[in-house]
Amino acid sequence: MNFLKKFYPPDRWKIPVIILLGIFVGLGAYLVHISRAPSYLSDEPETCINCHVMVPQYATWMHSSHREHTNCNDCHVPHDNFVDHYYFKAKDGLRHATIFTLRNEPQSITIKHAGVEVVQQNCIRCHEDLIEEDKIFNKNKELVEMRKERLCWDCHRDIPHGGVRSLSSTPNAVVPLPKSPVPKWLKKAKTKENKK
Repeated sequence: MNFLKKFYPPDRWKIPVIILLGIFVGLGAYLVHISRAPSYLSDEPETCINCHVMVPQYATWMHSSHREHTNCNDCHVPHDNFVDHYYFKAKDGLRHATIFTLRNEPQSITIKHAGVEVVQQNCIRCHEDLIEEDKIFNKNKELVEMRKERLCWDCHRDIPHGGVRSLSSTPNAVVPLPKSPVPKWLKKAKTKENKK
């Protein structure tokens, strides 16, 4: 206990230190709120549109047959074990939340190398029966080997996102708008200021 007393501020600094700690905790909580960080814990597809450049991906998925059977995490997060699933989700979610909060989104979304491997494994996991039962490919050894060297979307390019490359590829996409992170009291204060 005496060891910890070395780190206590002098009496005259206690109030300023408490105030500073309160400011940092408040700013941290506000940062978590404005980045919508808790939404990344869910499997809700609407989480993906926290970032406006993901609207085309969300809109094209919404109009695909995959919508009936999967959500974003079914394809984009590993399902081999619990730890890997949540580690990948946390790592990717933290990167996405940081990019979104700093408004550093690219105009054109491209999947990262780790994501490519995960999506490929999930395609195989979900469609394993179709792959094994494919009589045409399985009879021809050349085609079987060629299939192993390719990604599923090398051939199935329009599934489930179509030819999405940027915001301009789906200009009329109608998707739910995310809630504003601006607190109501601040909106009211801004409205009152504008009326003056």
